[in-house]
Amino acid sequence: MSDDARALLDNLAPLAGHAGRLALAQLGQSLDGRIATESGHSYYINGLESRTHLHRLRALVDAVVVGAGTACEDDPLLTVRHVSGRQPVRVILDPRGRVPASLRLLSEAEAPTLHLVGEQVDIAPPASDHVTRLRLPVGTDGFDPAAVLDALAARGLERVLVEGGGITVSRFLEAGVLDRLHLLVAPLLIGSGRPGLAMTPIATLDQARRPVARSFRCGDDTVFDLDLTRP
Repeated sequence: MSDDARALLDNLAPLAGHAGRLALAQLGQSLDGRIATESGHSYYINGLESRTHLHRLRALVDAVVVGAGTACEDDPLLTVRHVSGRQPVRVILDPRGRVPASLRLLSEAEAPTLHLVGEQVDIAPPASDHVTRLRLPVGTDGFDPAAVLDALAARGLERVLVEGGGITVSRFLEAGVLDRLHLLVAPLLIGSGRPGLAMTPIATLDQARRPVARSFRCGDDTVFDLDLTRP
């Protein structure tokens, strides 16, 4: 096979061949760790090859998860378009029930959508048949990431991609429930804006996480594949 095909296989084989439950997250960011400008503009930090990589990740999982903030700001479809593959179930984490029904995830039936809301949220039933409402307990910081993954697994959605935004990915990472993290880094310096990962501050570098890492070219970008299951 070609060098490009070999690298692609090496990159995705650990995901495609993973047995049992899998929790994967991805973030696209600049060299200085920004996922958007101060105003929230993020189209497009990463190139077409990185967006194609993201769609490959979607095609390899049962469900793709986004937080309410990302759903409202980006109004994504979360479908597989740049590659061939099945459509994952689209999951919105919306503990306060603030996502409007006009969003494409809730109004366009290109793939099933699971709308997770808090147990006490009082909102109208879904207006479309492709949307299923599921209620979960809400803590001070929203849903417990482990509880979200358990609820999805109970519905047969064992392979999960946490796609964004940065706060949601950070919460899943800090909860220790992620198996892998793909960071797609563009050769771009924004200088200010929204950080990709925002976690509890540490005092010294010996407290920093040092996951096993591999890197791959992705057009002009670089994919860092972080294995969070190994010390």
